[in-house]
Amino acid sequence: MRDISCAILAGGASARFERDKALLEVGKETLIQRIARHLAKVTDDLLIVGNDLERFRGLDARMIPDSVSGVGALGGICTALESARHTYVFVAACDLPFLDMNLVRYMVLLAPGYDVVMPYVRGEAEPLHAIYAKTCLAPMRGMIEAGERRIVPVLPQVRVRDVRDDEIQIFDPEFRSFFNLNTPKDLEKMETLLREHKV
Repeated sequence: MRDISCAILAGGASARFERDKALLEVGKETLIQRIARHLAKVTDDLLIVGNDLERFRGLDARMIPDSVSGVGALGGICTALESARHTYVFVAACDLPFLDMNLVRYMVLLAPGYDVVMPYVRGEAEPLHAIYAKTCLAPMRGMIEAGERRIVPVLPQVRVRDVRDDEIQIFDPEFRSFFNLNTPKDLEKMETLLREHKV
């Protein structure tokens, strides 16, 4: 499983959260340390993409400054694809505390022959828990040049392997992989899940 790069996007402003989500304490580590520790199980090329990367000093990952600023996660994905050592990159937001690595491994196995492996949870795309190939770079750059900031409008231009609820539930029946931190209430819920399930 070492033929994939993994990128953590850490460029978000966290405006609604009012704190740096990546540096939240989760047990004895920060949230981004937790994510990096899990992703290191499947890759030999771990990237952290964003700005002000000095705050992540000490993590065993390559620090990649965002080369396409002002266009949100789409720019971060382009930066990751430009910098990755492998053809495919699993991209994760920096606020996903419950990644299921068996689900990630399954997605990696699906990737050959496609440009994107995209989970859909109850019909909603999850572009910040997805695999992208370097072949996505040209259409993504074209969308950015056209003023697009969203990821989903790129999908009709590339070959996409959807991963639907029934497949996800085999590995992650409660869809915890896609739980993210947007508000302080989400932090309370995360802490409750950590206590109850020791995950």
